[in-house]
Amino acid sequence: MHNIKEIRNNLGLFNELLKKRYLTVDVNIILQLDKKNRELIQQKEILEKEKKDISKSKDKSLFEKSKIISNRIELINKDQLNAKIELEKILSSIPNMPLEDVPLGINENFNVEIEKKGQIPIFDFIPKSHYEIGEKLGMLDFDLATKTTGSRFVFVKDKLSSLERAISNFMLDTHININGYQEISPPLIANENTMYGTGQLPKFENDQFEIKLDTETDRKFLIPTAEVILTNMAKDKIFKNKELPIRLVASTPCFRKEAGSYGKDTKGMIRQHQFYKVEMVSLVEINQCKSELERMTNCATKILDLLKLPYRKVMLCSGDLGFSAEKTYDIEVWLPSEKKFREISSCSSCGAFQSRRMKARYKNKDNETVLLGTLNGSGLAIGRTLVAILENYQQSDGSVIIPDVLKSYMGNLDKITKN
Repeated sequence: MHNIKEIRNNLGLFNELLKKRYLTVDVNIILQLDKKNRELIQQKEILEKEKKDISKSKDKSLFEKSKIISNRIELINKDQLNAKIELEKILSSIPNMPLEDVPLGINENFNVEIEKKGQIPIFDFIPKSHYEIGEKLGMLDFDLATKTTGSRFVFVKDKLSSLERAISNFMLDTHININGYQEISPPLIANENTMYGTGQLPKFENDQFEIKLDTETDRKFLIPTAEVILTNMAKDKIFKNKELPIRLVASTPCFRKEAGSYGKDTKGMIRQHQFYKVEMVSLVEINQCKSELERMTNCATKILDLLKLPYRKVMLCSGDLGFSAEKTYDIEVWLPSEKKFREISSCSSCGAFQSRRMKARYKNKDNETVLLGTLNGSGLAIGRTLVAILENYQQSDGSVIIPDVLKSYMGNLDKITKN
């Protein structure tokens, strides 16, 4: 959410940042609505003062005038509310603006590789895809999921189900015991205000799974990521400076319609409606966002280092940033079957964009109440990590070696083979 005062006072800068986002926004409409809103508020205040003076005078001859003023105030209230709603509707649909060091570019082709780590495996056979491996093991069943539920779902069975759980527990233990995050087991359902707070609504309503509840008047949604519910733990709060930073982590199911991905990754587990993810969220002083983003990204890459999976770190360009992000690093893991890197984590600084929507604040060192800085990142996507392990640790006989750091979570099992 953008501050209308900042737009009004720094119009030139706002227009430049819109260009970096490759957005066409009629700023004149914003300014007209802002002017109308402020003028109506001023008119209302003048009339309210006049009415108050009449009331104080106790002059009965002015009572009729007081009624007329009350009617005018009521009409102005309606006009002012409509102007305010329209203004907020436009402002809430404009994404966050990129930081200065974010590379300029219109799409993913302009993203910048920061580093590449790990050894890409060399096979003496043609590597299979994760879904071929899983189906031959008899432990991934997409057909059954299609029958019971629909496309873009899967049954994960037997040892692969254990491996999926092991990945989640390993990630949580690493983030809690080494990276200093506090574990949260949150609700998996968010209300409309919560979804608005982190930027999922109103712009991305078509991507969400809404729940129909007969007894509820408030709209409810399955969370698309734990970021939504974790970040909103700060909603309407004012933290003390000494309480920050707050670092939270959760492992949850996530639900997305993937409305904009028709025809993409229709096979396998890369893009599903239901998936599991370990999510990190940081609440920090606003001037600590940049350093916290570096820290969070290192926490995510540490998981891949420990799993000995090859990956690269990419900084997203201005045109490829997510709606709420001011700067983002994507971490992409190597998939042998595709012979390319695929996203497994996205770590973003949102600055004050989300906290302004949520009214999440803190007292700084000067005892001033200011907006929080919020960050979020996958640490990591569990399904995609399972995919990466299956493909990078596959053997010619169809078995899959279990990474060393996961063996203790798997009863010291060395490899997964067909029963």
